[in-house]
Amino acid sequence: MAYHPGELAVQERLGQADIAQRVGRMIRPEIPAPAAEFLAAQPIVVVAAADAAGALWASPLVGPPGFARATDDRSIAVDALPVPGDPLAEALRGPGHIGLIALQPQSRRRMRVNGRAEPTATGIRIAADQVYSNCPKYISRRGIEAWSEAAAVSVRKAESLDPAQRQAISAADAFFVASADPNGNADASHRGGNPGFLQVLSPTHLRWPDYRGNSMFMTLGNIAADPRCGILIPDWRTGATLQLTGTAEITWDEAVFTTGAQCAIDFTITEVVHISGATPLRWSAPELSPVNP
Repeated sequence: MAYHPGELAVQERLGQADIAQRVGRMIRPEIPAPAAEFLAAQPIVVVAAADAAGALWASPLVGPPGFARATDDRSIAVDALPVPGDPLAEALRGPGHIGLIALQPQSRRRMRVNGRAEPTATGIRIAADQVYSNCPKYISRRGIEAWSEAAAVSVRKAESLDPAQRQAISAADAFFVASADPNGNADASHRGGNPGFLQVLSPTHLRWPDYRGNSMFMTLGNIAADPRCGILIPDWRTGATLQLTGTAEITWDEAVFTTGAQCAIDFTITEVVHISGATPLRWSAPELSPVNP
């Protein structure tokens, strides 16, 4: 694994460069059989990519198990596209860099894939460059209670958060992050914690703690090198999504850290997209991770 300068700088600052070198050996371009089996069992994945203007977004893709699957040891087919009005609905109809994360809350398992996407007749095909699994830390356990009938999709856009959106963010126990390296290679990652860990500082400013993870610092390294960032906050109960794009900055000031954090991320919002009926999945109440700080 060859880390880019942003990743190396964060690893050095936090004294975890040696660990990162060891852990990085697990990243491969090939999709191992257990990962392929895991991916094929999932009804939802989250992808990260840039829109036509270069803004980064994270979006859900949903389908019956098998809709996202490995077609060989270097390729993944996803038979789905974002709903109309999603910020990536048009972007994924053309080629580009993409990150994908498949997360199974029931088992607290996840896998990540980074590569290049090409459009197909039914969705996208991803040529994998990086494939790896993450530990179960900070994932809330929840199960699927229902697959609802198709609901009308309603899209609202704004430049800042309204009171209801701010309240929903403050209650969130999970969200997904879209970031990219200096060459535009996109990455999708998960962040979890107890409700309140994602702080609303103003209608255009969020902050979240970065807890100890795999020591590779792919998300932090990307942010250190390229401040463009997007986040997806799912409403697990209703299937609505809140998607934000903007810029992120690592805050090293220990005075603003929450318990257990290595640093904090300050996120400045430039656009808000709220979609009702974005996914048909309805999930149970969460069982918070026992390792949350």
